[in-house]
Formats: sequence, C-alpha cells, structure tokens
Amino acid sequence: MKKTLYSLMLADDVVRAVDDLAHRMGTNRSALVNQILAEYTDLVTPERRVQDIFRQISEILDADRALVPFITPNSMTMSVKSSLQYRYRPTVKYSVELYRDRDDSLGELSVVFRTQSQELLEAMGRFFRLWKQVEDELVAPYHALPADYALYPGRFTRSIALPGSRDYTSSDVAAAISAYVRLFDRLMKAYLAGQASARDIRAEYIQWLHEGNTIL
Repeated sequence: MKKTLYSLMLADDVVRAVDDLAHRMGTNRSALVNQILAEYTDLVTPERRVQDIFRQISEILDADRALVPFITPNSMTMSVKSSLQYRYRPTVKYSVELYRDRDDSLGELSVVFRTQSQELLEAMGRFFRLWKQVEDELVAPYHALPADYALYPGRFTRSIALPGSRDYTSSDVAAAISAYVRLFDRLMKAYLAGQASARDIRAEYIQWLHEGNTIL
C-alpha cells in the first residue's frame, strides 16, 4: 500500500497521548495514526490483514498441544514453539514473517533450532534437505516461481507463496500456514525419532495434498 507524506494540525495534548500510546505499543506516531484512521474508516491495511492472519493462526494452533503460538502486537512476524522428544527436549521455533507488499512471495517461514548435539544437527540437516527434495517434486510445479530455501547452522528458511489461481482471504492464508506448520512439525519429529523414512515422508506429503490442503 503506497504511503505519502501529509501535514496535519494536531493539538499538543493529542500528540503527547499518541506518542505515549505508540511507545507502549512498540510503534511510532505515524504508524499509529495510520492504524487509527484505517480502523476508523474500516480500511484493511496490510498490517491489519497480517495481524488478522496471525490471530487466526494462533486460534487454530491453540488446540494443538504440540505447538505454542506467540504473537507480538504490531509486528509482521509471529512465532510458534515446539519441543522435540530428544535428550534435554530441545526447542524448535517456527517464525512466520509476512510481507506488506510483495507480488512474488507472501512471506517466509524460518525453522530455528538450538542444540549442542552434533548428531541431532546432522539429522535435522538431512531432514531439511529431504523436505526440499520432496517439495521440488510435489510442490514446485504449482508455482510460477520456485520457493527459496536456505540452510544455515541452526536455521532453515523457506519462502511462502500461494498459487495465483484465485484470491485468498485472511482465513485461507491462516488455515494454509497452520496446516503446513503442523505437517512439517509432525513429519520432522517422526523422522528424527526414526519412525519415518524418506519414502514415508513423501507418501505422507502426497496424502496431505490429496486431503485438499492448500499448497504453499
């Protein structure tokens, strides 16, 4: 959404109140005034849409004991925490960042994991590479542009997009992201526990697609 510089005449007391509220909300004066005016006129800004998507993701995942969502107000990023059934129960954090205005990508999913176990790091690296191989085969044909993947020490990232065949509501996006994170988390845990092979992962992904889940 394009933004333009405007000059407004405001009472000093109003400005002080707005600045105090903006500070408490972790934003700035311009962003808060823009948000207030958008809400008053019932205009859905990119920021408001993202917050709506995050709220619905949180509501969906609240029913899942394996995943714990966290939302920061006025942020374009939310996180979801999960624990591995492994020594010391290391934590995995899924970070979902949504962009304001991008035609090529809706956002990015990051999987952040911290562990001192080299064995676990290597196993997770194998799973992430396997995941990319499966998606290169099953998902890439549905998108005009291939997803971007990156693997760093303790971090795996993947761009998020939706097929351009139709318009998607906030509910559609929230449901798609929630289902994808659930699938990823479930299959990653099964793989790391030795309960799922590469063939099993591929078969489960195909079944998930056949169940009508939206491709990301």
